[in-house]
Amino acid sequence: MLKKSIYLLPALAITLFAPSCKNLGNDSFQKTASGLEYKLYAAGKDGDYEVKDAAKVDTTKMGKVMTFEMEYRTEKDSLLFSTKDNAMPIQIKLVETPNKGSIEEAFLLLDKGDSAVFKINADTLFAKTFKAPLPPFIKKGSFLTFFVKAVNLQTEQEAMADYPKMMEAQQKAMEAKALKQAPIDDKLIQEYIKKNNLTAQKTANGVYYVISQPGTGPNATAGKTVSVQYKGTLLNGKEFDSSAKSNGGNPIEFPLGQGQVIKGWEEGLQQFNKGSKGILLIPSPMGYGAMARGADMPANSILRFDIELVDIKNTPVNPAGPAGPGL
Repeated sequence: MLKKSIYLLPALAITLFAPSCKNLGNDSFQKTASGLEYKLYAAGKDGDYEVKDAAKVDTTKMGKVMTFEMEYRTEKDSLLFSTKDNAMPIQIKLVETPNKGSIEEAFLLLDKGDSAVFKINADTLFAKTFKAPLPPFIKKGSFLTFFVKAVNLQTEQEAMADYPKMMEAQQKAMEAKALKQAPIDDKLIQEYIKKNNLTAQKTANGVYYVISQPGTGPNATAGKTVSVQYKGTLLNGKEFDSSAKSNGGNPIEFPLGQGQVIKGWEEGLQQFNKGSKGILLIPSPMGYGAMARGADMPANSILRFDIELVDIKNTPVNPAGPAGPGL
């Protein structure tokens, strides 16, 4: 949870196949020669989706960019990622892949307008596609289920031209979600503060902070490099991250105001000075928003951080170095 990025490849199952799909849920998974398990659906002339057999890959698609709506879930049906939550589809260049049975191979089975369900081995997905260790909340040897809809197929030039429009639409959608969610979170935070007898103050953008131990000198400001010890929990007390676990017990160090951490940290830490300790209560729009971050952090999670601002420096650290809770 420290970094801004997550596993960005990417209940949606029915909405992906809207308006309707004949035999959806009654059909069984099929397998390619490589062992890839799939269910394919193509839209008919009447608008209904019908089961489709995996045809030979159309090589004219190679090098083009396909735009997908997608989500994937664990074997226990926990949602890990959804483009609906992120308010933006995913664009992927179609290329031949040596990773047989992978999600890359699965994409090649789709034509514009098709929908599909794929079962992908989690170990293979993270090792070969994501090139990252298997997260602890995903069982080794298990399968992830992908629900996918191919909404467009374009040349690279066409996709690049559309990308800014997609970003603009995403920004507007996320702002609308945040505006709706903010008063809900604020009410929950105020109830939490009252229940736990905290004396908290509120920033302009809704981050609550508690100073339990004052420090010395001026507060941290944008452009300064801060060193922070922290523990992150949800309001139910469940810990999801800490400098003790993620940075070997050492404080994490990063420059404020450069977008390396969530907005709630950027704003909240500027209420603290060197040596001070306290609490940040961060509404979801200032944290990870409507995007779920694995089974341990649902969408719209309000975050509590117990922090110590160890140091404030003038010289920024290497931007590639350790960073605090990210986007």
